[in-house]
Amino acid sequence: MPERLGRGFRWLLASSWISNIGDGVAIAAGPLLVAQQTDKAYLVALAATLQWLPPLAFGLFAGALTDRVDRRLLVITVDLVRCVVLGLLAASIVTDTVSIALVLVAMFLLGTAEMFADNASGTILPMIVDRDDLAIANARLQTGFITVNQLAGPPLGAALFAAGTVWPFVTQAVMVLLGAVLISRLRLPHHRRDPEVVTRIRHDIAEGFRWVLHHAAVRTLVLTILVFNVSFGAAWSVLVLYATERLGLGAVGFGLVTTVGAVGGLVGTLSYGWITRRVSLGDLMRIGLILETLTHLGLALTRSAYVAMPIFFVFGAHAFIWGTTSVTIRQRAVPTELQGRVGSVNLVGVFGGLVVGSGIGGVLAEHYSVVAPFWFAFVASSLFVVLLWGQLGHIAHADEEPAGDVSR
Repeated sequence: MPERLGRGFRWLLASSWISNIGDGVAIAAGPLLVAQQTDKAYLVALAATLQWLPPLAFGLFAGALTDRVDRRLLVITVDLVRCVVLGLLAASIVTDTVSIALVLVAMFLLGTAEMFADNASGTILPMIVDRDDLAIANARLQTGFITVNQLAGPPLGAALFAAGTVWPFVTQAVMVLLGAVLISRLRLPHHRRDPEVVTRIRHDIAEGFRWVLHHAAVRTLVLTILVFNVSFGAAWSVLVLYATERLGLGAVGFGLVTTVGAVGGLVGTLSYGWITRRVSLGDLMRIGLILETLTHLGLALTRSAYVAMPIFFVFGAHAFIWGTTSVTIRQRAVPTELQGRVGSVNLVGVFGGLVVGSGIGGVLAEHYSVVAPFWFAFVASSLFVVLLWGQLGHIAHADEEPAGDVSR
């Protein structure tokens, strides 16, 4: 790791890695717990919706709050709240009082707390790393995220679930707590506005919206993320049912789906510098969205896990290349004092699309088949590509420097 990234980045990286182990465990264990409590497709999709709903409901407030308070303290506080919720969920499992209603409430609370933590965490990196080093720092964070959250976490979560339903949730609570302890070691520069300047939350939120509307590159990113997450949310909201019923995979096999996608993401992230030196950001977006559209078509057509797994691999590479690019562009472009609010506008785009999409996916799977959401995702994505094609060029004309070499 380059020394120029500094000690603060190392504390942030360590906290991110530790927390992501716990969150990766939950990626597999959460849907498996829901599926254990119910076999109704609409309730399975509702569980995904309740995890995706908090950013849509509270995201703008979270962004304004992030720009008003100590961001480090905010992350620590909400992580402690997550630990309490996970502890209560684990206790209900041990005492055999768990129910689908309780699980759904817990997922909503966990999603809300995680949203506040993620929004605040995303604003910390540009405060402790120089602008020119943001690309490599984001790549390091993404590499850790892929390795422990997507690669190691889901199979571990599935294995812990098979050993005993309570263990993955106890593990997640411990990891989140350790992550909070590590991030408490950070010392951040001042970022809050003059305390003598008094504004209302509504004014702060509107300021973030206005900034996004007047910045072509970030505005295009938010719009693209919004519309494509409608199709993605429809298909992925019933992924656990698709993997088990359509592909014939068990609990551990479902964890393997995420792992294969993460391997693709790791390859994509490690190749990021090489790719961005040869492909413009506008063209990179266009290629990625075409790949995402074809992903939905391939999964809709196949019944074979041997065909589906390479598709998940390619999609994983696309998803993490896209994620590294969009985060770096946003962090470079946005002033420090606006990072929370602009990030929250992006979150609303992400999860607004997921909430709408998961609702559509649940209805289609319940009334037709588990593959119906994937056909919807293919048709909708095809339409979105046509409508957004001309707008994607804005990324190529962003006033930020292109992402640098982040290869190891």
